[in-house]
Amino acid sequence: MLDADRLARARRTRINAERRRRGERIWPETFADRLTSPLPGPREQWQLFRHGRPPVDRTDVVRIPVDRSGLLRATGQEQTVVTWVGHATFVLQIGGLTVLTDPIWSDAMPGVTRRLTPPGIAWAELPPIDAVVISHNHYDHLDAPTIRRLPRDTPVFVPAALGEWFERRGFTQVTEFDWWESTTLAGVSFDFVPAHHWSRRSLTDTCKTLWGGWVMTDDSGRRVYFAGDTGYGHWFGEIGRRYPGIDVALLPIGAYHPRWFMQPVHLDPEEAVRACGDLGASRMATMHWGTFVLTSEPLTEPRERAQRAWAAAGRPRDDLWDLAVGESRPLPH
Repeated sequence: MLDADRLARARRTRINAERRRRGERIWPETFADRLTSPLPGPREQWQLFRHGRPPVDRTDVVRIPVDRSGLLRATGQEQTVVTWVGHATFVLQIGGLTVLTDPIWSDAMPGVTRRLTPPGIAWAELPPIDAVVISHNHYDHLDAPTIRRLPRDTPVFVPAALGEWFERRGFTQVTEFDWWESTTLAGVSFDFVPAHHWSRRSLTDTCKTLWGGWVMTDDSGRRVYFAGDTGYGHWFGEIGRRYPGIDVALLPIGAYHPRWFMQPVHLDPEEAVRACGDLGASRMATMHWGTFVLTSEPLTEPRERAQRAWAAAGRPRDDLWDLAVGESRPLPH
């Protein structure tokens, strides 16, 4: 482990030296100071391992809704269309652009069984992709095989210190962001916002790159928030104050059990509904369930609990976009 740590530090030193030579931004060695809560230590991890993860009844996969009608194409830049591909992947058509969020078309990933439902939109059905936004570097949100399928000149917007991962793979338009930083592409603004989460892709890079969500706003003011992965906390209210009038919040509702372990970094369905209220968002689209078995809650429980929580909050049923895999939903004009 010590050798691996030294190699990781040496690599970061070389990267920073090259960035200085090119006059580019230098990121800190760690973003651990951005954690909302301490990460589980060895005792908590051992407790989780000792109790084991109860098996999930995969026969319920037939109850996960799937829509095979295909991608609904926006009729022009004035129309915003949200399509759930599965997990945290959306095809977002906004302001005339087509944006992918945390794209994963792979059938499996390290340490996780094969996906429950295939991607709701086939890769061949996708229109040209104008931009990709990444929330953080966990394998279920940053999928190397899918990324390799993208043209290398695709604009990619990523958290701080994650750009080098893309540059090593030949991507030429990579922009890194700290929280509250933004850019504009063809009249659509992309704002990187905080999340209650963390990052790691190997044993030696915990919190070496940043994590967060995205607020995308077209030039007519239509606004979509993509949360990525996050627990519940104060950032939702702050995001809502800085970006009022969110039309739809794409919020995770799964991978929350056992709660004592997952609560700091993963919303449960009731917290997702509460977060939507904190954001001041008009609608909530559910995600991060029904694709991979990451934790031990029953397969369809996240959606069912989200429906009950939404009703208990007294919010209109039509404003809960509990989308089927592959379903598209346009924002009303």
